[in-house]
Amino acid sequence: MQVVFYHNQRLWYGDGSPAMLDPVDSAVTIGSFDGVHCGHRKIISSMLETARRCSFRSVVVTFDPHPRLVLNADAGDRLEVLTTLDEKIEQIAGLGIDLLVVVRFTPELAAWSSREFIEKLLARTLSAKTVTVGYDHGFGKGRSGSGTTLAGLGELFGFTVQVVEELRIERAHISSTRIRSMLKNGRIKEANSFLGAPYVISGKVVEGRKLGRELGFPTVNLEIFDPAKLLPHRGVYMATTQIEGKPFRAMMNIGTRPTLGLQDAGVIVEAHISGFSGSLYGKELRFRLHGFIRDEKKFDSLEALREQLEKDKKTMELFFE
Repeated sequence: MQVVFYHNQRLWYGDGSPAMLDPVDSAVTIGSFDGVHCGHRKIISSMLETARRCSFRSVVVTFDPHPRLVLNADAGDRLEVLTTLDEKIEQIAGLGIDLLVVVRFTPELAAWSSREFIEKLLARTLSAKTVTVGYDHGFGKGRSGSGTTLAGLGELFGFTVQVVEELRIERAHISSTRIRSMLKNGRIKEANSFLGAPYVISGKVVEGRKLGRELGFPTVNLEIFDPAKLLPHRGVYMATTQIEGKPFRAMMNIGTRPTLGLQDAGVIVEAHISGFSGSLYGKELRFRLHGFIRDEKKFDSLEALREQLEKDKKTMELFFE
């Protein structure tokens, strides 16, 4: 998959060098795709099917940062995203598309009309011949553009429009908002079923206070790349990660470590990687959350905490076995 960035009506590679695209007929889908959940995957799959049938280039267009982070920058309700840009790129790449275009979302871009956006990006830049969107898709200034608007612009600029119907799981509506609510309430398995994959938390390993070693459970502390990344309900989770291509099981703790009296440090993300020994400082790790073990709790002593961690580890091992 090729990844390019679109900003100020120009295309760029990740290293900042200008990018050029061949004027190839394309099947395109467009959206924020936060979480790349099952509904998003249905839309992308429909676009891919059209691309294969018509021998078009398959293209996904998404935005960074999330439009709501720009449009509601002064609002009190700060959006928490399900996927950082790197996580989103990795997940979309796994779906087998040819080209991912990451549009830099700015107040200037938000002011574009529906027609401007479609003409400049989809028609001129991407040579779109078919555009696939979800049933509730909105675009352009104030999300004024709809599927009907898009169809009219398609007649003008030479592309057809495919609108994908809503996907439900056990009659439940799938949305990034609903998944955020599940994660904040510790309903990780339910969230994963809507995502179509385990929820991901990634970051760089940084030095901690090494208190886990004293308990016999050394941990890696993660510095989360994106401050807008949603951290699930505080507690202990079953997770997996890969280190140099080798899979490992892990217990991930998200919380303030109240037993250690470190609440003032804020929410910490740390993980005990079962069966691994060695230094990981400075490494980037990606953890996939598979299940919830328990809520965060303040224990009466470090020994009581250590005993609970032993129980947590057994729970994790039984889960994966």
